[in-house]
Amino acid sequence: MKTRYLVLLSTGGIAVLVIALYAILGSEGQNTDYKPQNEFRLDAWVNLPGPFDINKAVLYLFLAAALTSITMIYIARRMQQRPNRVQTAVETIYTFMRDNIAGGNMPRDMARKWFFFTGTLFLFIWWSNMIGYIPLPTNSEETFSVFGVDVPAFALYAATANISVPLALTLVVWFSYHAEGIRAKGFVGYLKSWVPAGVEGAAVGPIFVIEVISHFVRIISLSVRLFANILAGHLLILFMAGGLVALLGLAALGIVTLPVAVVFFLFEVVLIATLQAFIFATLTAIYLGGEVAEEH
Repeated sequence: MKTRYLVLLSTGGIAVLVIALYAILGSEGQNTDYKPQNEFRLDAWVNLPGPFDINKAVLYLFLAAALTSITMIYIARRMQQRPNRVQTAVETIYTFMRDNIAGGNMPRDMARKWFFFTGTLFLFIWWSNMIGYIPLPTNSEETFSVFGVDVPAFALYAATANISVPLALTLVVWFSYHAEGIRAKGFVGYLKSWVPAGVEGAAVGPIFVIEVISHFVRIISLSVRLFANILAGHLLILFMAGGLVALLGLAALGIVTLPVAVVFFLFEVVLIATLQAFIFATLTAIYLGGEVAEEH
C-alpha cells in the first residue's frame, strides 16, 4: 500500500506542478510552423554531379569510418604486456566478436576469414549509432552566432536512421553470402542447396520459390530492423525533449516530457545502439555460415 500511495502522491504532485506552470506560462497555441520531420531531411551542403552530394549523413558516415579505424589502429599500436583498462576492454570486445559473432555462427576456417568483415560491420554500425546521440552542429535550418559567425544549431542525427545506409550495408552482406555460397558449392550446387534434403517431386518448385522470396525478404528485414529502431529512438527523444512542447505550444508540458526524454536517451545509448550493431553483425555471420553448410 505504501508504494501505491507513493505513486499516487508523485503523480498528483506532477499534475499539480503542470497545472501551476500552465497557469503561470499559459499556452501559445499549436505551432504549425515547426516541422519535426525536417530534423531528418538531408539538405545538400556541397552539390556534386549525380547522386554524390555531401550532406550531414555523409559527415556522420565519415566520422564513423574514421573512429572505427583510428581507435583500433591507435590501440593496436599501444598493446602492452600488462594491459591497462582500455586494452582489456578492447581485447574483451575483440574476443566477443571473434568467438561469439563470427566463431559461433560459421565453421572455424570460414570464421577466421570472415571475422574481419563481421567485426568491422559491428564496430562501424556501433560507432554510427553512438555518435548519433552526440549533439553536433548539423541543423542547417537554425543557426546561432559565435563571435559574429553563424554556426548551425546542435542536433541529434544518425546515418543509420536513413534507410539508404542500412540498405547499402545489407546489399553488401547479401551479395557477399551469395558469392561465398557459389564459391563453396558451385552455382548449380548452391541453387540445389536451397531445397532441403528429402523434398522431392512437385514440392520442389514451391519450396524453391519460397526460398528465393526469403532471400529477398532478408534485404528488407536486415535493413529495416536497423533503420526503424534507430529512427524510432531518435523520434522519441526529439518529441519528448521539446518537439511535443513546441508543436502544442504548451511549455508547462516540458516538466513531464523532459525526464521521459532523458530515460529514452539513456535506454537508446546503453542498450539499443549496441544491440542493433550486434544483431546486424550476428545475422551476417549466420547468413554466411548457412550458405556453405552441407544442409542449407
